[in-house]
Amino acid sequence: MTQVFNFSAGPAVLPKEVLRQAAADMLDWHGSGMSVMEMSHRGPEFISIYKQAEADLRELLAVPANYKILFMQGGGLGQNAIVPLNLLGRVREPATVDFVHTGSWSGKSIKEAARYAKVNVAASSQLDGFTRVPPQGEWKLTDGAAYLHVCTNETIDGVEYDFVPEPPDGVPLVADMSSHILSRRIDVSKYGVIFAGAQKNIGPAGLTLVIVREDLLEHALPICPSAFHWKTVAEHESMFNTPPTYAIYIAGLVFAHLKAQGGVAAMEQRNIEKARLLYAALDFDDFYQNRVAPENRSRMNVPFYLRDESLNERFLAGAKARGLLQLKGHKSVGGMRASIYNAMPIEGVQALVDYLNEFAGR
Repeated sequence: MTQVFNFSAGPAVLPKEVLRQAAADMLDWHGSGMSVMEMSHRGPEFISIYKQAEADLRELLAVPANYKILFMQGGGLGQNAIVPLNLLGRVREPATVDFVHTGSWSGKSIKEAARYAKVNVAASSQLDGFTRVPPQGEWKLTDGAAYLHVCTNETIDGVEYDFVPEPPDGVPLVADMSSHILSRRIDVSKYGVIFAGAQKNIGPAGLTLVIVREDLLEHALPICPSAFHWKTVAEHESMFNTPPTYAIYIAGLVFAHLKAQGGVAAMEQRNIEKARLLYAALDFDDFYQNRVAPENRSRMNVPFYLRDESLNERFLAGAKARGLLQLKGHKSVGGMRASIYNAMPIEGVQALVDYLNEFAGR
């Protein structure tokens, strides 16, 4: 098989060990005679898969006992509606939600939440071209807001928080961690809600993780659909409706793989090394540009531009010929983007760096 390195932002690269295990299990999971895709989500075989995946994720992120882990559908975009539908009942109408606007994904969250509540953009880096996270001293937060929403890693713009926001007393912190969950250590107890689409750092598209503090399960609006009511989902252990069973199975394999690799702390050190290697090549001279403030450069999603953008297609063709795939930037911002998630090996980043140097004629 031809060696390629897939730098897609999502659906994204998965560990080879996980894919091999899934292939071995495809027709017959553990002697059951069934593929995981054929199992009842209420049968003992799948329940064991689900229980192990939930336990491993709780261990990897050191999720406190007073938090529920939910396996849901709808992706990060779905949670942009599901979050307000579950939290706006905390406060009297008219409810206000605080947001920090740091890029494309927080922008989508703001637009969706505005359908249900008054939105206060407490801070924005839009005038700076979404190249930084505004320091919290610049934020204008609302006392008594229903919650504060941040996107801690902007997949498209390559901006990552280098601090944990501190909302006013009593205001829950909600974080979209879709593109860097499990890539670095986090203190879950500082957040009221964490959600993440799985297709970037966990598994295939179709699964969405939600980690929610138990006291926040009681505040859904009456119009919240039952299948998206966190309390209902929690009470049914993510089985109120048929969950994305195969995606949960793959996620469970990824969680087990991460544990075998040394857990999140070990992955964080590898991700620091990979990011340093790539950013050093981009910063070597002005042939390439990364426009994000150094303290907010993402370790997962690295957008960059060629000084001479007329060379873009030539650059992409040469990369593809070398097995370096999916490097074209998002259509909204152009340029290039390399997503170097947990499953991207250091060898893949080194191959990209070698090509960057070759193409620049260094």
